[in-house]
Amino acid sequence: MARYHSPAIKRYSRRLGGFITLYVALVFAMGWLFRHAPPAAPWNVLLAILPALPVLGIVWTVMRLLVEEPDEFWRMLFVRQALIATGFCLTVMTIWDFLQNYNIVAPGQHGFGAAFFWFMGLGVGAIWNAITLWRSEKA
Repeated sequence: MARYHSPAIKRYSRRLGGFITLYVALVFAMGWLFRHAPPAAPWNVLLAILPALPVLGIVWTVMRLLVEEPDEFWRMLFVRQALIATGFCLTVMTIWDFLQNYNIVAPGQHGFGAAFFWFMGLGVGAIWNAITLWRSEKA
């Protein structure tokens, strides 16, 4: 998959890099702010939500790639990757919820939430695409 670089992929890479950079910066900035100078209501709610906005941008970036990619085969691979990511995320979060429901793990573990597992799932989907492409090239 690393050999294919359409203009859509290049735009995707720039957008993704920008949103990830913004996400990391906001996570660290809000973490510092809330530890050292916690804002008062209603600003605390607005500032706490701020790091989630780049996550929306990342999801938009992935979906935009599906619209902009001209090659049907590559678009199918990206759709499959997104579907694998969604299934992976839903599975992990459902298991976690049941573990919490039955008091096996304590609620509120201060994790990154579903978006983190969806992003991990994109990696799983990319690996799956690479494996299946490698198999089809061997056949």
